[in-house]
Amino acid sequence: MINNNKTNQPQIPTPKNPVKLHSLSRKIVSQFCLFTLLISAVWGGFCFILMYNIEDEFIEREVRQEAQFLQQRYDQDKSWSAPRVSHMTLYFSKSTLPDDIKQRYIAEPNRKEFSGEDGRHYHLLALPKSEDVYLVAEVSEMLLVRPFTKGILKLMLIAGLILVLLAFVIAWQIGRKTAMPLKQLADLVNGVAPEQIPDKFAQQFPNNEIGILAQTLETAMTRINQSLVREKCFTRDVSHELRTPVSIIKNAVEVYRNQHSTDVSNPVIDRISQASTQMEQTVTTLLTLAREEHTEVDKKHIKILPLIEQSIIDQNHLINNKPIQVEVNDNCNVDVYAQSGMLTVLLDNLIANAFQYTQQGKVIIEMQDKTLIVADTGPGIQQSISGNITEPAVKGSQSTGYGFGLSIVKRLCEHQNWLFTLSSEQGTKISITLK
Repeated sequence: MINNNKTNQPQIPTPKNPVKLHSLSRKIVSQFCLFTLLISAVWGGFCFILMYNIEDEFIEREVRQEAQFLQQRYDQDKSWSAPRVSHMTLYFSKSTLPDDIKQRYIAEPNRKEFSGEDGRHYHLLALPKSEDVYLVAEVSEMLLVRPFTKGILKLMLIAGLILVLLAFVIAWQIGRKTAMPLKQLADLVNGVAPEQIPDKFAQQFPNNEIGILAQTLETAMTRINQSLVREKCFTRDVSHELRTPVSIIKNAVEVYRNQHSTDVSNPVIDRISQASTQMEQTVTTLLTLAREEHTEVDKKHIKILPLIEQSIIDQNHLINNKPIQVEVNDNCNVDVYAQSGMLTVLLDNLIANAFQYTQQGKVIIEMQDKTLIVADTGPGIQQSISGNITEPAVKGSQSTGYGFGLSIVKRLCEHQNWLFTLSSEQGTKISITLK
């Protein structure tokens, strides 16, 4: 029955953004440059402090030598003579000290160095053997570091920038040489099927940690490839061994139906035929998922409505004698870009699931844009299993199957990059976005 019912568009979550990659070589360059800048700043500060200390030590030694000389002359002559150098002066009380330093020395009697106005700079020494006798040296003309502080800082800044630039060049070379083998290895294995990886590719990488990583990847990829080969052989053999007896059973049932059809045997024959059909569909689905050989080459634009109608016919035995109305909306008469076999398996499982669990009411099938929706008025999903209903062998208490239907549907969606959503508030509603 075809109706033109309309339902609201389901909310479909958008895919997550791809993870942003961080370049290893860029990180090496940035860390190397930051380390060089830090070392340059620490070394520059150390040199600056060292120059100040050397300058102060030189001046203080000269002041001590002059104070020792004046003390010796005083011990001999019992009178103070003038200092031998013009920039030194003797003061005989705190009150007579220069105004630039008097108040600060009274407040800080242990201080030896003072800065004055107009660029003057003083070193003060209290003579140890005499009370209130002070030797003051105005050393502004002797200073070498302080007058050129700005020039020295500028020179250090230029030297630091040169070092950082040199570090950038060195780090870029190191980063490029370090990251290039890793990039080559990543390009080699990224997005390539295990069977397409070149043999013994690890030999082209250096004999270091990168070579060990390449050798480990080569070993792992070889094992994966061997497993895939074994699986393909097994799948091929299983496909033949399982489909052949199923086909024989179906043919034998049809022959028996045509030759020995009776009212007593017909229900039994029908059950055998239905079980054979279900077994054939299950084998086809599982083998399709096991092979995983379908690519974009297999996809094409196909009408989905005929596939839906055929699936309804194939699964019709699940709703015999049930008061169920099946509605296929007109919006299903559209083209979709998909692989025909995969889409058929998907529809068979979705429609069979809806038919099996719905005892009365409706099963509605529709398309909204690129989203296939199958909704039913069945009992819905039990709360106890709602969180893992798409896991294998998980089924409701009313199920007579094996619990693989929705698990297969989910795996099909993951295999084909389709978006699967399920809700079960009133009945069950499954939405598949065919990308």
